[in-house]
Amino acid sequence: MKRILGGLTIAVIVLAMAGCSTDDAETDEIVLMTHGSFAVSDGVLEAFTDVTGITVKVLQSADAGAMVSQAILTKDNPVADVLYGIDNTFLSRAIDEDLFIPHQAAAIDTVARGLRVPGDQVTPIDFGDVCLNLDPSGLEDLGLGTPDQLIDLADAAYRGTLVVEDPTTSSPGLSFLLATIATFGEDGAYPWQAYWRDLVANEVRIVPGWDQAYYGEFSGGSGEGDRPIVVSYATSPVAEVYFGDLDSAPTTIVEDGCFRQVEYAGILNGTKAEKAAGQLVDFLLERTFQEDVPLSMFVFPANSDTPLPDVFVDHAVIPTDSRVMDPAWIDENRERWFAEWATVVR
Repeated sequence: MKRILGGLTIAVIVLAMAGCSTDDAETDEIVLMTHGSFAVSDGVLEAFTDVTGITVKVLQSADAGAMVSQAILTKDNPVADVLYGIDNTFLSRAIDEDLFIPHQAAAIDTVARGLRVPGDQVTPIDFGDVCLNLDPSGLEDLGLGTPDQLIDLADAAYRGTLVVEDPTTSSPGLSFLLATIATFGEDGAYPWQAYWRDLVANEVRIVPGWDQAYYGEFSGGSGEGDRPIVVSYATSPVAEVYFGDLDSAPTTIVEDGCFRQVEYAGILNGTKAEKAAGQLVDFLLERTFQEDVPLSMFVFPANSDTPLPDVFVDHAVIPTDSRVMDPAWIDENRERWFAEWATVVR
């Protein structure tokens, strides 16, 4: 979801620059490559500098896909030392390209086994769930009940109520596509392609990205549109409470058909500052950074010992049956799924 940048000064880094220090013994600055939604509160990265004497420069890409592509294109002369924000939908591609140096973070034992990657090639830092979000008032105005399952949206009663993001241009859009594939499968009497045909028949609206879907088309919360169902995040209602200073969320989620996103950090192969890069990965999984994650990026900290802010405790829902998919299976089939999806919806 849209994440609010909290006073982070972003360094302008030219791609032609090496970006990394020449030698660990001389390292006083390292580069963290991340996506455009990265946010951190004032003083958090400075806390790392206070302990280590190493300054962190941040290089942001437009989104996770662009970030991974940039890292692959520059892997023979990396422009950063650590990459943060690669998720399970792109992870296998990066591992196949040998982007990372394995590293076992100091606090790795605090991370649930299901979030970890074999060989600790990357370190889980946060996780969240992409889910259908609902505007209960908008549905009530249309005389509709709240859907409980993905299949409900194929019912003609929900015609014209749903807005989703294009999976080829949007991370939550891709997660929703994967959720439908995991839910309905590729074989049988009603595979995922048939479900999407029914969504198209029900006049689903497809937009390029989350901002347009949530703020422009969705009728609930901060949205200004007329569609009472949107693909967003399980924590979107929490953000509505937090930023709106509300007692209760004006939106809800559908727990069926959510997709679990896990974001990782890894030491980039070719860094000349491997020791310092490992220290930064350790820091990202430790308490100072992990406590900042929920209210800076509205995801859950991977370190299970991290206390959650009250607004998360009171209002966050963690779906109990989020869909998950092997990153290698995603990588093997992503382009084929995109092509089949495009054939159905266009």
